[in-house]
Formats: sequence, C-alpha cells, structure tokens
Amino acid sequence: MEDSLVEYGFRRGIITITAILCALLEIVDSTIVNVALNDMKGNLGATLSEVGWVITAYAIGNVIIVPMTSWLSAQFGRRNYFAASIIIFTVFSFLCGNASNIWELVFFRLCQGIGGGALLVTSQTIITESYPLEKRSMAQAIYGLGVIIGPTLGPPLGGYIVDNYSWPYIFYINIPIGIAATLMTLQFVKSPKYAEKRSASQVDWLGIVLLAITVGSLQYILEKGHEDDWFESQTIVILTISAVVGFVLFLWRELTFKFPIVELRVLKNGNLRIGTLMSFILGFGLYGSTFIVPLYTQSILGWTALQAGALMIPAALTTAFMMPIIGRLLTKGVKQQLLVALGLLIFFIYSFWGYKILTPDTGKDAFFWMLIVRGMGLGLLFIPITSLSLSTLKGQEIGQGAAFTGMMRQLGGSFGIAAITTFIANRTMLFRNDLVGKLDVNSLDVQQRVAALKAGFMAKGMTPDVALQSAYKSLDYAVTKQATVLSYMDVFLYLGLVFLVCIPFVLLVREKKGGAKVDLSEAMH
Repeated sequence: MEDSLVEYGFRRGIITITAILCALLEIVDSTIVNVALNDMKGNLGATLSEVGWVITAYAIGNVIIVPMTSWLSAQFGRRNYFAASIIIFTVFSFLCGNASNIWELVFFRLCQGIGGGALLVTSQTIITESYPLEKRSMAQAIYGLGVIIGPTLGPPLGGYIVDNYSWPYIFYINIPIGIAATLMTLQFVKSPKYAEKRSASQVDWLGIVLLAITVGSLQYILEKGHEDDWFESQTIVILTISAVVGFVLFLWRELTFKFPIVELRVLKNGNLRIGTLMSFILGFGLYGSTFIVPLYTQSILGWTALQAGALMIPAALTTAFMMPIIGRLLTKGVKQQLLVALGLLIFFIYSFWGYKILTPDTGKDAFFWMLIVRGMGLGLLFIPITSLSLSTLKGQEIGQGAAFTGMMRQLGGSFGIAAITTFIANRTMLFRNDLVGKLDVNSLDVQQRVAALKAGFMAKGMTPDVALQSAYKSLDYAVTKQATVLSYMDVFLYLGLVFLVCIPFVLLVREKKGGAKVDLSEAMH
C-alpha cells in the first residue's frame, strides 16, 4: 500500500519540483509582505496596526487549516485537495493585489492563508511518500531546502519588487507559478488509497469550530498582544479565555469523537512528541532571527529593504549547501540527536556572536560570518528534527505527524516574534530610563556634548534657542538608539541561552530498535 506511492526517475523529479514550488509559494508569501507594509500603509490609507493585520490574517488562516490537512486530503483525495489549495491560493493572490481598502486585503489574505496552509504540509507528505524508506532523509533535505530558503528569499524579493514596481506585484508574482503548479499536480501527483470518505453527518464540525476558535484566538493574542498592552486590553482577555476553554473542549472532543478531525492519538509516538516540541523551538529561532536581523539593520542602521534582505542570502545558501550533506549523513546512520545537539550549539554561537557585535553602527562585513554560522546551525536542525519526528510513523500517520510539526513551527514563529517585540519594547524603556538617569546636567561631559551639538546646529544657520532644542533632541535620539541596541543585544543573548538549555534534553532522547520509546515526556514537565 505504501509502495504504490513511491515514484522513480523523471516522475519523482517532477513531483519533487511541484511540491517544493508549492511550499516556496506558501513560505515566501508569509515573509515577502513584511517589506511592503510601508507602501501598503500609504497606498490604502491604513494605520500601522491595521496594516499589521495583513500578516496576522495570513498566519491565522494558515494555522487553522494546517492541523486539518490530513483529514481534508482523505476527504477529497490528496491530489484534488492539493490542486484546489493551489487554486484558492492563486485566485486570492490576484484578489489581494486588487484590494481597494485595507480590510478587503486582510480578508483576502485570510483566505489566501487557508489555501496556503495545505501547500506546506501536503507538499511535505507528498515528498516523503514519493521516496522509498531508505531515502526519506534525503527527501526531508530536499523539502527543507524550500522551507529554509523561503523566508530568506521573501524580503529581498519583496524589496526589489516594491522598489521597482508597486506592492500589488508581490501578489501577482504567485499567479504564473500557481497555474504551473496546478497543472503539474493534476498530471503527476497520485492520491493514496488508505482513506475512506465520511458522509456529512460523520464530519467533526464541532471539532473544526473549536480548532478555529482556539488557534485563531491564540494567533491573534500573539500578534496583537504587544500593541494592545497584553492583558490591559479587554479583547485580549476575552480571547485568552476563549483560547483556553476552546483548547480544553477541543481535546475532549477529539479524544471522544469517532472520526476526529485531528488525530491526536498520533502523539502517542514518542519521537513525534519530541519532534513537535523541537519544531516549536526551531520556529522560535528560525522566524525570530529572520525577523530580528532585518529589523535591526533597517531601524538602527537605516538600510533599505533590499539591502537588509540581501544580507540574509549567504546564510540561506549555506543552509542549502548543508542540506544534502546532512541528508547523506542521516542515510548513513548518523544519530539524529547528535546532529540536532550540534545544531543547537552552533545556534548558540551565532546568537552570542550577535550579542558581541551589535553597535549603533555595525558594518556590513561584521554580519557576514555570523549569518553563515546561523545558516550552518539551521541546516543541522531542520532535517534531523523533521526526520526524527516522522521516522517511526507509517502510512496515514505521516501526514498527521507532518501537520503537527508544521503547525508547531508556525506557532513557534508567532510566539517568537511576539515575545521578541514585547521584550525589545520593555527592555528599551528600561535601558532608556537607566541611561537618562546617568546623564547629569552638571556633568562636564554632558555640557560639552550639548555645547558641541548646539554649535554644530548654529553653524547650519539656526538661532541659538532652536539650536539648543535641536541639540537636546539629537542627544535624546542618541540615548534611545543606544537603549534599543542594548535591548537587541539582550534578545540575541537570551535566544542563544534558550538553545543552549535545549541541548541536554535532546541528548536524553533514547533510541530503541523497533517501536522507539522515548522518555522525554518525563523530563519535559
């Protein structure tokens, strides 16, 4: 039954390319928008927090649909479902580009996310099942290439399009790729046989609703919590309650209903449990650091979107270069735990390095090797984690397992970004107050600095009182900038420590031949 899906030669090549194209479509689209937010804001007359919804809506659509993918592909047949997802994604990409106001765009992005969620997980399942068992690690490596290069390609590509064309083109770019992918899917992808359809009365409608409420609320809280000052906002409090209640009811429903929409029993597999947890941490690190480096270079060093994006390319190429090598190593039987532990260590080195080199005017060259190290670390983390999670699953379970790791990676990314934004804002206030406290009006250094700034402004033709005001303003700006840099340094330091702390847990994973049992659940509580 499983072998019927294994492909060889030309067909396998085509299927692999189709699946990776789709995964790339989905991932590039989640990051390409970040660069264009400013232009959209001006163009659609929206506020900064309104325009943030363009990212949030997409993430919510994604996260709601991902856990349901294996059920949906059983219901409609994998090929049809996959093709339909690409079509939904492509049609809504076109509509996004044509949106006339911000809420239209947000709605279309939500629908685009619902189409897109399937692309990621289903393409992973398709790739995994098209390769024979002994080549699975290689298959994960090929898939991983797409997933890691995607977020990195987004910003420079978006920057280039926004600089040379206009923002709707970041959506239009999906259309030709979507059409090609749809045709290739209908032609080459097979649907597995081990899935019988359910009649409408057997469908777990309640499960769908509970899932949407839980995950949607959680994603909203994470994306908007920082702006709305967390639990000061009534919306956030209500959504937190609904997320918790929804989650409890959802667990109860899925474990008692005959045909659950999300097969939680898959998590009895110990390796998958650890893999799911590690995927969360991977998402935290991957999206967190993809988010923080461009943010830092743009807001502190004043780079353009294109420059900030281009900085990340060598790191992505390093990862791409590592992928096949790691696939080889795993196929040769190197232990996954060792590779993951090494990856975590390298990630710690990268973060600590970041902590060391950040200044208000760090040069371009300082980032180069640091990001290359990041690329190596990611390469070592991604495939071993994925193949560790899916290594002992069979048949239908592969798709269900991939859905869990995919969802946790997304949630980890949202958690990471939410945590980092809040952390930076709070630390910046703290450091700023600290620095301002050290600026003593009676100190000679401060007086000289203000006098020098004032003289500089007067030389530009300002009156003495305006020049003095400007001198204070620029001093204030310098203090805020220093405080922000200090908080970025802390983010790097703490991210690194998180990865360092994970290493012993990974090494605790025990492998036994036949039905790998893992005693990590005890260690993690």
